[in-house]
Amino acid sequence: MLVGSPNVGKSLIFHALTGKYATVSNYPGTTVDITRGKIKGADFSLIDTPGMYSFIAITEEEKVARRILFDRPDLVIHVVDAKNIERMLPFTLQLIEASFNVILVLNAMDEAERLGIEIDAESLEAKLGIPVVKTIATQKKGIDRLRELIKTNKFKNPEKEVIKLNSDFEERIEKVSKLIEKEYPISKRMLSILALAGDSDTIEMLRNESNFDEIKRLLETGVKSYEIFKKIQDQANEYLEGIVKRREYERGGLRERITELSINPYFSFPMALLSLYMIYLFAGVLGAQILVDLIETAYEDYINVPLNNFLTAYVENYWLRELIGGEYGVVTLGIRYAVAIIFPIVTTFFIAFSILEDSGYLPRLAALLDTAFKKIGLSGRAVIPLLLGLGCGTMATIVTRTLETRKERVIATLMLAVGIPCSAQLGVMMGIAPDFLALLMWISIISVVMLAVGKAASKTLKGEASLFFIELPPLRVPNLSNVVFKTVTRLEWYFKEVMPIFVLVSVVIWIGRLTKVFDLVVDALAYPSQLIGLPKEAGLILLYGFFRRDYGAAGLFDLAAKGLMSYSQIIVAMVTLTLFVPCVAQFGVMCKERGLKTGLAIFFIAISIAFSVGYLTNVLLNFMYR
Repeated sequence: MLVGSPNVGKSLIFHALTGKYATVSNYPGTTVDITRGKIKGADFSLIDTPGMYSFIAITEEEKVARRILFDRPDLVIHVVDAKNIERMLPFTLQLIEASFNVILVLNAMDEAERLGIEIDAESLEAKLGIPVVKTIATQKKGIDRLRELIKTNKFKNPEKEVIKLNSDFEERIEKVSKLIEKEYPISKRMLSILALAGDSDTIEMLRNESNFDEIKRLLETGVKSYEIFKKIQDQANEYLEGIVKRREYERGGLRERITELSINPYFSFPMALLSLYMIYLFAGVLGAQILVDLIETAYEDYINVPLNNFLTAYVENYWLRELIGGEYGVVTLGIRYAVAIIFPIVTTFFIAFSILEDSGYLPRLAALLDTAFKKIGLSGRAVIPLLLGLGCGTMATIVTRTLETRKERVIATLMLAVGIPCSAQLGVMMGIAPDFLALLMWISIISVVMLAVGKAASKTLKGEASLFFIELPPLRVPNLSNVVFKTVTRLEWYFKEVMPIFVLVSVVIWIGRLTKVFDLVVDALAYPSQLIGLPKEAGLILLYGFFRRDYGAAGLFDLAAKGLMSYSQIIVAMVTLTLFVPCVAQFGVMCKERGLKTGLAIFFIAISIAFSVGYLTNVLLNFMYR
């Protein structure tokens, strides 16, 4: 298995070793992605784990990576950024000390050498007692040697203590180790070090020991975790003494200047806005508007129309025709959503996201927005799903799984469900606004509601505030093959995971119409619609908005075009429809990602907010224009 800090090139090395034969799935009981593949030319399977910095796990991704480690893989490949070997070698020492068979990979050697860093890999190999491989993953250099080492797997754990602390620590480690009677996935010595460092998961693991009370007493002797890890860092520095040499290098290249500007307080925000705008243009305009329009038109002309004509001519049973075709059929609605609408959006987004990943800019963007997002209980990582929501809320909800804590994922999901219009709805809203003032009022009301919802959720939901620390790699020119590989792998996952949801939703709609529940819901929505100053026809618009957001917006456009709504009513309807429940596809994904209970809670919160804010907007506008 591959382990290492984020942004060190694990995915690139995984790609180089496995090629296209990879599958992405959730780790059981979590929303964390795990990639598995078969190594080319070898009878071994490889797992690419989420980033982790040490055995002390903080984020869910790190906890998942540690759980996989505790399954005792035959070989652990620790990938480090050669430029930052001093900071990353402590984890290598922990892996060796834990009794794993380890290969150390010094990746991005081209960048290290450009910065004047020289590493004597042979000497480091001799000191540690494990193989050390230099690689440049972007160019696949060093991959052949790594593959041969994996195939032979002759290098076993040196079975020596590579972490040697001072006598006080060593005495306590020895005492705790002797009290541990059961067998564990890692060595008793490393288990003792983690317990003394205060790792709660390790301490919980040791509760089943008959001597736990005595172990607990030893753990309460005042050892600070940072003291132990400082000693391990000092140990790593000793190993690297004479191994790593730094010389002066020529500064001022174009790439280095752009890298510096990306963290400059005056230039970083304009760069961030430009990058976000480019993502929106690529995924939100090209994907969600241009490509969707082309593919959906072709789907309608070449699939829906011929299919409906065939069903009308040869299938007598009306409800059977409606299950397959018609306005809400499995083929005409469900598969059309998945193939003609969501597929072009996710494809363009995955391409844009892969380019951001490969360029090294994504961590900078997240770090830049972290402070502002902390105000509403999110971290800088949330910028991606929230931005994607302007293209497609369904896909954005899926992407929230990249956020670190459950609390953060729920807040982001709630904000996406309540206040962020998808590109289709956004386009119609901009077209239906009576004038620029109305559009400005709509944007202002939705923005205030979004901030209030995020703030209230961050105060209400239990859970720790999201921790945010991230490696800032240098900016790079994205590698085309890497971008294609990541995009194809993610699309494969999309078709396996998401498409069945759209088919299921179509069946649910069919059942609703068959049982007349559809008509009952329209009648139920007519009353609150009139209560907030809208015509009763708005109930049908809101229901359409649930099935598909731009359906609702188009219905609103139709009512306004017929002159059935006043200036104030149009603004109230724009606000209410935007804040109303997400479309059925997004709702389905929301329940899948966050659980049915949370999904239903967000559903009813959205309804309450939509009608409450719609009512207040109506009162305000009546006061302004009376």
